[in-house]
Amino acid sequence: MSILTKIISIIALAILVSLPVSASSSISVLDFELNDVTSNPGGAEEAERTASLQGLLKESLGAKGYRMVATDPTAQAAATKGFGYLWNHSDEAAAVGKNSGSEFVVVGRVHKPSFLFVYFMAHLVDTKTGNVVGDFIVEVKGQQQNFTAKGIESLARQIDTRLQAITGS
Repeated sequence: MSILTKIISIIALAILVSLPVSASSSISVLDFELNDVTSNPGGAEEAERTASLQGLLKESLGAKGYRMVATDPTAQAAATKGFGYLWNHSDEAAAVGKNSGSEFVVVGRVHKPSFLFVYFMAHLVDTKTGNVVGDFIVEVKGQQQNFTAKGIESLARQIDTRLQAITGS
């Protein structure tokens, strides 16, 4: 092997080693639940924003290289025995994710204690063990869509950081 071939091989290997590892874990994101504890709960705007969060989070995590796995809405509804059930029963949430073929499932909640801000909350559940392996909270002030998107992106970064720590990638 000539010197030039060795140098090219070493450079190529160095480039390959320095490239980031692709996030390849599969994730299901369940519908977010709204926990509105304000004096006037049940606003249509907040319900609409809550309904958009699943799609925004899937888009954000997918852009980070994760394989997004769709869950059957009927299966999620059947597993939900009442408000907060899947949030409080990670084993049941894990079963929904596992039946969809994902390694992890995100159970989300919007906690609204005030008209001025909300908390986007998420549990990251390992579908093999049923254990919560990550618990995340992002405070979002304001109701404009750009604040919502920024909050979800922050949540996705937290989830990504935790998944990298768990999977070693």
